[in-house]
Amino acid sequence: MPTASQRIPAAVRPLVSERARKTLDLVEKFVDEDCIPADPVYTAMLGEGARRWSLPPIIEDLKDKAKNLGLWNMFLAKGHYKEGAGFTNLEYGLMCEQFGRSRVASEATNNAAPDTGNMEVLAKYGTEAQKKRWLQPLLEGKIRSAYVMTEPGVASSDATNIQLSIQKDRDSYVLNGQKWWSSGAGDPRCVLYVVMGKSSPNHPNKHKQQSIILVPSNTPGIEVKRMLSVYGYDDAPHGHGHLIFNNVRVPAENIVLGEGRGFEVMQGRMGPGRIHHAMRSIGAAEEALRWMLMRANADHKQPFGKPLSQQGVILQWIAKSRVEIDAARLIVLNAAAAIDAGDAKSALVEIAQAKILVPSMACEVIDRAVQIHGGQGVSQDTPLAYMWAMVRTIRFADGPDEVHLEQLGRKENKKSADATAILRKQMEITDALMKKWNAKEVGACHKIGAKL
Repeated sequence: MPTASQRIPAAVRPLVSERARKTLDLVEKFVDEDCIPADPVYTAMLGEGARRWSLPPIIEDLKDKAKNLGLWNMFLAKGHYKEGAGFTNLEYGLMCEQFGRSRVASEATNNAAPDTGNMEVLAKYGTEAQKKRWLQPLLEGKIRSAYVMTEPGVASSDATNIQLSIQKDRDSYVLNGQKWWSSGAGDPRCVLYVVMGKSSPNHPNKHKQQSIILVPSNTPGIEVKRMLSVYGYDDAPHGHGHLIFNNVRVPAENIVLGEGRGFEVMQGRMGPGRIHHAMRSIGAAEEALRWMLMRANADHKQPFGKPLSQQGVILQWIAKSRVEIDAARLIVLNAAAAIDAGDAKSALVEIAQAKILVPSMACEVIDRAVQIHGGQGVSQDTPLAYMWAMVRTIRFADGPDEVHLEQLGRKENKKSADATAILRKQMEITDALMKKWNAKEVGACHKIGAKL
């Protein structure tokens, strides 16, 4: 089978350095030979009850091997962060696809969300003191963090709705409110919450009412009310916390970039993060297709006397899955290249396209693999059910599909005047040509359109 570097799409191959290609192949080998075999072991070691929120020691062995292989902190993009490993967003995106094939691979290489996004925030916007206290140990993999934005009592798809109060009190800020889906909050190594709240509720610009502040997880007044499940999965020991902030006092120097600049920080964080999510989802889809191929051609399971690959629509499912995965990959890599050529703000359209397309595609491919496996597909005997649950959440994580579709539709609709002008000009030319050549009309589309 060709290696990962040999499978890089021809359209983007010139944008991938020789160093990145070698690293990509190393990542693929590490995921295939170390991470995927370790996934069931990691799950088995989680245990029950309180033990479930303790870290399985196998992850530390994987981290040591990843460090020795030089597979560590590849996510901070070249040209944007001095702390990075020197890979572009596109190059790291290709590696992310490999990480998405395994449950443990991202953490084993210190490329796991939400730490990656939080480290980007600290690297891009943090003060030297903030970097020393939190960024350095995060880069070393000694601690973990959580991104705390979504709230249970409001429509969080519109982030201007958030209500957690951040009030200035002399040399401190005091936080009051609730947050949920705080991914990573269950991890015993989580020492930092990156919290978005409302600091200036009366500001006339609704996008300058919010701030982001760094909150140590052991600050008095924080209660972890519960851990939320995703389709029944608790994602231990990572977890998704429902947090209550009751008069939580944080030093004023913990504010990020400045009061009222929360949206600016958030957008800077989520652009590359959406690429990471999308490429990991493509990796999950690729892994699901591999399971689909194995089951469709299994000699020991032949309903009605022949393999599934010789029955019904199975070959069509396999073909559609290949086409959809490859098309989606090009959309995401195009978005990554657009970020590399400018920044996340200049690539909003391309990022939105990737965010909209990929999770739905991956869910469809994984669902086909589940269907082929029958009862086994929805059980714990394959990774497919868990994989589907994780990818399904991406359809609303970092902004639901509907928000991105509406924003993208508005941007596209702004081209209506140009589209109309071009079509009308072409219709005028058609009319002139009809008269010149005394052509008999077989349709009046050009005339109907001219009246629109």
